[in-house]
Amino acid sequence: MAEQLESLLTKTPEEGFQLAVKLAQKGVEVTQPSAAIRKRLRPIYSENANSLIHASEVIAIQFQTVAAANNYWKKSKPKKKHNRK
Repeated sequence: MAEQLESLLTKTPEEGFQLAVKLAQKGVEVTQPSAAIRKRLRPIYSENANSLIHASEVIAIQFQTVAAANNYWKKSKPKKKHNRK
């Protein structure tokens, strides 16, 4: 894996999603380092509904990680004080 991951911080949720996809792809690359084997297997899993659903699940988990690292792309809001009577 030649490319280094510098940060999980992104400017937008869309950039975060793209990073999640990249993380999922890199996870496959680390798990199966042989490009030839990955290329040979792609036609099999690319037409298997369960494999595609699982790939989406992995991306969703990665997106949760990126979103958490970015504090869900929200700035901290001051807590409102509640008046208790």
